[in-house]
Amino acid sequence: MEDMEKFMEMEEKKDEAGLGTPGLHRRTVCVVGHKNPDTDSICSAISYAYLKNQEKSSYTYLPMRAGQINTETQYVLERFGVKHPMLLSNIGTRVKDMDIRKVPGVRRDISLKKAWTLMTTQNVFTLPITNEENQLEGLITINDIAKSYMEEYDSAIVSVAKTPYRNIMETLDAEMIVGDPEGYFDQGKVVIAAANPDVMENYINEHDMVILGNRYESQLCAIEMQAGCIVVCLGAPVSRTIQRLARDRNCSIIVTPLDTYAVARLINQSMPVDFFMRKEGSLQTFFLSDYTEAIREVMSKKRYRDFPILDARGRYVGMISRRNLLGVHKRGLILVDHNEVSQAVDNVLDAEIMEIIDHHRLGSLETIAPVYFRNQPVGCTATIIYQIFKEKEIPIPQDIAGLLCSAILSDTLMFRSPTCTPLDVEVAENLAKLAGIECRAYAREMFAAGSDLGSKTPEEIFYQDFKRFEFGDQKIGIGQITSMSAPELQKIKERLLPYIDKVYHEQEMDMIFFMLTDIMSESTELLCFGKGIEELVEEAFRCRVQNGSARLAGVVSRKKQLVPSFISAMNRLNEAL
Repeated sequence: MEDMEKFMEMEEKKDEAGLGTPGLHRRTVCVVGHKNPDTDSICSAISYAYLKNQEKSSYTYLPMRAGQINTETQYVLERFGVKHPMLLSNIGTRVKDMDIRKVPGVRRDISLKKAWTLMTTQNVFTLPITNEENQLEGLITINDIAKSYMEEYDSAIVSVAKTPYRNIMETLDAEMIVGDPEGYFDQGKVVIAAANPDVMENYINEHDMVILGNRYESQLCAIEMQAGCIVVCLGAPVSRTIQRLARDRNCSIIVTPLDTYAVARLINQSMPVDFFMRKEGSLQTFFLSDYTEAIREVMSKKRYRDFPILDARGRYVGMISRRNLLGVHKRGLILVDHNEVSQAVDNVLDAEIMEIIDHHRLGSLETIAPVYFRNQPVGCTATIIYQIFKEKEIPIPQDIAGLLCSAILSDTLMFRSPTCTPLDVEVAENLAKLAGIECRAYAREMFAAGSDLGSKTPEEIFYQDFKRFEFGDQKIGIGQITSMSAPELQKIKERLLPYIDKVYHEQEMDMIFFMLTDIMSESTELLCFGKGIEELVEEAFRCRVQNGSARLAGVVSRKKQLVPSFISAMNRLNEAL
């Protein structure tokens, strides 16, 4: 389970105990960067969530991360005493985001008649059967009740169902004047004493339930024939002699104001629901944490009207139907430092994207409704967020200033990247004063911490800053690491090559490139995998790929140098075909 889900589950428990975080009942909006986040992605998410929470709003903004935090970013967060944002790998809607009907659970021994009454008053078609711990034991539906009434002709079915006497009394609006009201009718059949006693002796057997009137002879005959229970209709009085004889013969006596026809019609409705309910092994249940994308297919294949929902402990919560899928509440989302589906958290299109703050090219992301979209040609998202702080006249705390400054220094490679603008330099210097740091000295410390990759696995290094792009029908992955040490980059290259080759053959990407960027020399060694890489690199940079790599002097930016050059080269190659 993601960090966010754990957090929300804990807050729900606190709410139940009256200890919840003030304002959590407000809608939560996640502020998150791209997968395999870099320092800008993490620091911008934290800073923008802080900014949004300073405004008067009905929302609570939570900074999130879409992947593991790299070494450089860890150093930054620890340097300024800021907690890691929670992990959010999937923003897809879950069952908990649906309108769950809070249909109360009932006990398994209630009568069919009571179940029908509850369905009618609550306007539902299904009742959940639960135990004292609120765990689901079964379901009873209107169809189940109709089937029990229309298709059951066995006169012994009431005893086979082990019907409690209290159900019979409740259904018949009756009173037990002899016997144990907490007992069960669990032997014999139900018969009507419509004939004279001589005939009755031929069809009344031991333990039977006999429905009769006020005729003394019929009552006496039933008791002498070892009936288990007699039901006296129309509220007729029962003599003391009959009552005494019934006690001596262990025969219960129930008196009802209903007539014989009504009793015969209603008696089957006194049976407990557990005899007809669908039990645990045949139920289709879902959990609050299940993704709606996953349950949609299951619901389409099951011809059930309603589906019970359970919490993480397996306790019953409520019911949903297919109709509830139409009104699912999408999760609020603000994207920072990216605007492409391939770089966003899984199921991003199932979320309600409310804002996008970015400094990259316009990508493949589409929204249903208009959103606040701020995109500027600067070197870092943090620069834009600084501007928003100033525009809204919200003071920037020292730790937030440190995060924003770190993001700018990282994304612009200490102002050496071609993506860096004069505005980035000005903003970084202003933030450095607020954070109590000196830009260049601090940047060297940060890069030194980030380039200490000796303890990292090839997988961790590869995905530290890896993005997927779609150029036409080409799917291309581009990763990058930066270092101030050329020898360190060479060691990393030797470790990375076998792993990149493995990734290329396992994933559905046409090409994979990996940038080993030397900050000091302002150059990149580009590792290349895939069909057509030689032609693409030569067209883009006028240099040759030798032994799977190319030397790119002056190239340090994926965003402003590598990706645009590849796009232009692909367009030229396509035009030449």
